[in-house]
Amino acid sequence: MEVKLLDFTEFVDKRGHLLPLEANKNIPFKIKRLYFIYSTNKKMSRGFHAHKKLMQVAICITGYCTIVLDDGQVRKEIGLNSPKKGLLIDKMIWREMKDFSKNCVLMVIADDYYDESDYNRDYGNYLEMLKWLK
Repeated sequence: MEVKLLDFTEFVDKRGHLLPLEANKNIPFKIKRLYFIYSTNKKMSRGFHAHKKLMQVAICITGYCTIVLDDGQVRKEIGLNSPKKGLLIDKMIWREMKDFSKNCVLMVIADDYYDESDYNRDYGNYLEMLKWLK
């Protein structure tokens, strides 16, 4: 499994920092949804699902967290702690989010609207689906 971290260019001057995110430029798809995860209990994990079609980019706006990615063969943990880095999460990749700092704000950008039927929330079922796709 290839992990792809996107580097975002920021513009800095005496007024502060500006970091633009643009669909089909530094975000590699058309943006249809954006949401934030925050005020999360450090001892709690989230996610535990894969999307059949949805692609996402996760960006830790402030604080830090760990994203676990699993393609059914390889499991990798990626730490996010900067708004200048975005983690591209492709379709059919199992994801878990954990180790949230107290001030963590995780922004997730998606290429489609929320659709419950796109979720696979059962890891065993996810592994079976992968077998059928190969």
